[in-house]
Amino acid sequence: MADPEALAREVERAVLTSPGATSEALRRAVAARSAALGGRPAAAAGGGEIPSALTSYVDKVACHAYQVTDEDLAALSRAGYSEDAVFEVTLAAAVGAGLARLERGLAALRGGGS
Repeated sequence: MADPEALAREVERAVLTSPGATSEALRRAVAARSAALGGRPAAAAGGGEIPSALTSYVDKVACHAYQVTDEDLAALSRAGYSEDAVFEVTLAAAVGAGLARLERGLAALRGGGS
């Protein structure tokens, strides 16, 4: 069976470092903020600046993705973000939150608590 942590890190690498419509620095900052919101506070130290137009969207994806609406996406479009940029930011936020949850879950299975 494949190592779930190694697979998750490969997904993280692909999402955060592949060429795209957004900068690697922005995607890393989004993932760090999302990971911190997901219970990995040390991740926030690795984050950079996130434009204010994206902050509430990133928070929503990280904590309540099911609440993202068409209006959220329209607001980002009005703020000048392309569909590709929004997609990349969404992936980065989801990866950050997902990795934080994976780490917490694996720690619990190993008896390390949260």
